[in-house]
Amino acid sequence: MSQGRPESAQEPPSLTPREGWHCLHIFYRFDRGVLAAMPPEQVRQGREEVTGMLDPAGSEAPQRMQTSVVSGHKADFGLMLMDPDPLKIDAVHQRLSASRLGPALTPAYSFVSMTEVSEYVPSVEQYAQQLIDEGEQEGSPAFQAKVKAYQGREPAMRKMRLTPDLPDWPATCFYPMNKKRKVGENWFTLPFSARRKMMSEHARSGMSFAGRVTQLITVGVGLEDWEWGVTLWAKNPEYLKDIVYRMRFDEASARYAEFGPFYTSYIVPPAEMLRHCRVER
Repeated sequence: MSQGRPESAQEPPSLTPREGWHCLHIFYRFDRGVLAAMPPEQVRQGREEVTGMLDPAGSEAPQRMQTSVVSGHKADFGLMLMDPDPLKIDAVHQRLSASRLGPALTPAYSFVSMTEVSEYVPSVEQYAQQLIDEGEQEGSPAFQAKVKAYQGREPAMRKMRLTPDLPDWPATCFYPMNKKRKVGENWFTLPFSARRKMMSEHARSGMSFAGRVTQLITVGVGLEDWEWGVTLWAKNPEYLKDIVYRMRFDEASARYAEFGPFYTSYIVPPAEMLRHCRVER
């Protein structure tokens, strides 16, 4: 989690973060009994309404919106929504609830969070010091090349964490998590250097899946029952299994992490989601 910054007494009240976006993961079920009782024309009109409401290019759409079909019984479909304005995000949920299909929609789960640049993502200066701590000779050609390369990557890394483009890879997974606060296993009483070392190990495990899996961590501290939300996208569902299993062995996860429910789903356009869920009459 990023370090808190001092507030200015002159700063005006606002719903817009100083950096980053609001994020909402929300999952829905269709009530089959209610759907079956709806007149066919209401279902047809409702399909058109919902398809338009979930169009990422629509005039009222938030900055990012992605629809997926959920695997298993936990839900039928899910949305991932991101925008600087939390009310623009919530308006999607309200429009769905008020639509012709609204009476047949039941929210199954939601997670409210915000994007951030983690305190464990080093600045260029911190990265240079990290290289020295790992035995790199300061000022050597190899040292300078690594620092220059990191300096070139750092702006894109910040953007990916604060205002990310959502991949169109077919498989995705969301789950909330906490860091333990138990006697003998309290993440928040560890020195920063120890936490950063473990998170660096964790990051290296994740980077071994580059090109197959991409990840976004959003923060729910102060906003939700869980502290962080993890969203994974993969080129193949197999990679979701592989990366989660691999990272469970990292100390930051094996010793200090607690996990909530997993929602695995598959990215589809809104109209395809409705067809898949048999909302067709």
